[in-house]
Amino acid sequence: MPNYRRNRVAGGCYFFTVTLRDRRSDLLIVQVDALRDSVQRVQSQAPFLIDAWVVLPDHLHCVWTLPPGDADYPARWREVKKGFPRAIGLRDVWQPRYWEHTIRDERDYAAHVDYVHFNPVKHGLAARPGEWPHSTFRRSVAAGRYPADWCGSVDEPSEAGERR
Repeated sequence: MPNYRRNRVAGGCYFFTVTLRDRRSDLLIVQVDALRDSVQRVQSQAPFLIDAWVVLPDHLHCVWTLPPGDADYPARWREVKKGFPRAIGLRDVWQPRYWEHTIRDERDYAAHVDYVHFNPVKHGLAARPGEWPHSTFRRSVAAGRYPADWCGSVDEPSEAGERR
């Protein structure tokens, strides 16, 4: 079995892409409350800050910041990926593994948070980020990080998002 090496930075900030095994499924938005509950359960046991999050029908993107001295995001994902299917009475819903990127600096952070919030538009699920209900975009608008009419850019920064 391959030995996947993950970059672990204590107190680090990370971008993730996590995907369902069936890429034609809409399970994540149909069962978004169960996903939210699974994440909150894990977050209550092993805290982390959700900087940005978007749930699409078959995958999700998020940016997390871990507490100082803590680099164990794999354990958090393992518990989320176990808890969600258990809550909905299914098995084997996730692709093995996930994409992870360690955020390097403020520019990288901004590019990935923008990528997360623009993703429903990119996939044709909404005309503007604020129209998609399964996102932290409106929370970011309320916090003053984005104007309400922000629409991002169709020209994705090449360094943001999952590897092609």
